[in-house]
Amino acid sequence: MIGGLSARSDPIQEAFAAVQERWREVIQAHRLAPPDAGFSQRLADLAAVSRREAEVCRKAAAEGYSWPAHTATAQPPYELRPGTGRRGPAALWARFDAAAAELNRAGGGTDLIEVAEAHELLADAAGALAVEVEREDRASGLLPQLEARQRRSA
Repeated sequence: MIGGLSARSDPIQEAFAAVQERWREVIQAHRLAPPDAGFSQRLADLAAVSRREAEVCRKAAAEGYSWPAHTATAQPPYELRPGTGRRGPAALWARFDAAAAELNRAGGGTDLIEVAEAHELLADAAGALAVEVEREDRASGLLPQLEARQRRSA
């Protein structure tokens, strides 16, 4: 709960509760995942929910809310940790790891704008990884190749 209001009486609380629930679902999908062809989609989902978290944090900050500081740092799910055979370019994983560390740092404070910015960094890093992992998985045959007409834009 942000600011002591119930989620039923406040649209910001409702949005925050909804995005937090989606965040938990996305993180749980990473925790339970085997190393499979769905990895790039899970990364894309993480990017999307991180971007939504940033939006909700910015709206909440504009309404005068503060972030409920966390005292413990969160460990990423196993498939997102260094040294676990993560697919994708090392440079993008370094960017992801830095973004995850920044999110942990920002989450220890109460500044919603810092938390929003950290979520945006994570969204950018996870999104870039999703694209590259999908590309690599298609090139290796783990994912089917897209037909030429599917790749064209209108």
